Amino acid sequence: QVQVVESGGGSVQAGGSLSLSCLASGYTLWMAWFRRGPGDEREAVAAIATKEGSTFYADSVKGRFTISHDNAKNTMYLQMSNLKPEDTALYYCAATGRSGGFYGWRHVDTYNYWGQGTQVTVSS
Repeated sequence: QVQVVESGGGSVQAGGSLSLSCLASGYTLWMAWFRRGPGDEREAVAAIATKEGSTFYADSVKGRFTISHDNAKNTMYLQMSNLKPEDTALYYCAATGRSGGFYGWRHVDTYNYWGQGTQVTVSS
């Protein structure tokens, strides 16, 4: 069983920056950030293939957010810049070490390990 723990987040004004981290306790092939805003469904924000390094982004964050992974630290990062009020959400780290059962980087069923979430609040 792999555990993933998020850190970072907080409150910032629009246009500001924040950084999130997610430490995984074991082997992963894919890691991702999801978010759920007030009254919204959970949506995929960005994902990374941790061994190969390919990255994927939702259109809403492309050019503003950067996902990365440090293999030595087994930690994923999300650098968020030019934040907007609509980025306000609970951000979740997700991971999987399975080579099968891949439904696409945006699909929640691709990931079998989830963190508790960390809040990001952007004020206008």
